[in-house]
Amino acid sequence: MSDPARLGFSGRVQELFAPLAEQGFSPARVIRVDRGMPLVAGPMGVVRAEPATHLVKSAADVASRVAVGDWVALGRPEGHDLPIIEVILPRAGMFSRKDPGSETGQQVVIANVDVVFVVQSLSGDGVNDRRLERELVLAWESGARPVVVLTKADLVEDADEVARFVAEIAIGVEVIVESAVTGIGIDAVRAAVPLGTTAALLGGSGVGKSTLVNRLVGHEVLLTNETRSGDDKGRHTTVAREMVLVPDGGVIIDTPGMRGLALWDAEEGLSAAFPDMEELAVECRFRDCTHVSEPGCAVVAAVEAGELSPRRLESWRRLRTELDSLAARQDEHSRREQERKFYKPIAKFARQHFKDIPRDKGR
Repeated sequence: MSDPARLGFSGRVQELFAPLAEQGFSPARVIRVDRGMPLVAGPMGVVRAEPATHLVKSAADVASRVAVGDWVALGRPEGHDLPIIEVILPRAGMFSRKDPGSETGQQVVIANVDVVFVVQSLSGDGVNDRRLERELVLAWESGARPVVVLTKADLVEDADEVARFVAEIAIGVEVIVESAVTGIGIDAVRAAVPLGTTAALLGGSGVGKSTLVNRLVGHEVLLTNETRSGDDKGRHTTVAREMVLVPDGGVIIDTPGMRGLALWDAEEGLSAAFPDMEELAVECRFRDCTHVSEPGCAVVAAVEAGELSPRRLESWRRLRTELDSLAARQDEHSRREQERKFYKPIAKFARQHFKDIPRDKGR
């Protein structure tokens, strides 16, 4: 995995890296992160690297936290056993969600991705349309091209019918029906990851992401577990995001199944995932129409006329409310931070003032 072209070293990355090369740094791409310790690939091969002190100290800034898919500049200071990540190059895009451990923070899951395969299993409980819509919003917001992959087609009889249903949800998105057992759809997935392309897999636990990667590669590079009896679901195996080379193609990133997919700053993603809503909203009387009870709402009128599914409008409202709620919490957090910064020097001055007042020794 040392060929820069195979890793996606594009003209854009080369241009960004040029001044760093003049300073003696080496390019590398982050292919895995284990407990804050990145594994990187580049001209030196695959090695473990250590983030520079200034990046660690700035970890509150998401631009300073290394993510799988990042392009970085490596230095090798004298006396260090490991190369040091000195610079994280500006990202072309990133797949983010609200940090599960924070009220308003952002977590960058992967960076610099061209294609996001939104993976859902046809077997077991079938396609989760609510989750699919949420995944599409996040995928579009990342700046990548979403592609829906419906796995385990060999276990169901109505795969094509489900695919048609999914196509009505994933408007304008390619839908691939796939089976790692029969091989159906594998070539279509491979065609979406040509040389120089970075793809990523997004989906819940047990939907067959790692199995799909192994089939693309031609042998087992990622661990998989047997399907559970009773519901045809695979057991959760992947524990870290990891980049893998696709033979005669680009790279693909497998991700652990994420239960929490809270939205983060996904205005553009919401619009892209609901183009039917956006098209109707243009005809609303009010530009800031919430599509609830405003007079002259073209969206509500379309629902009443049977031109738009009520479920579709309800899904949009749920996601819209979630984004509005996050924005309100962020505003409140920002207000508290401003107050803290304003009052902190005043409190410091007050403490120092009272400390300097001479005490009455006669008391």
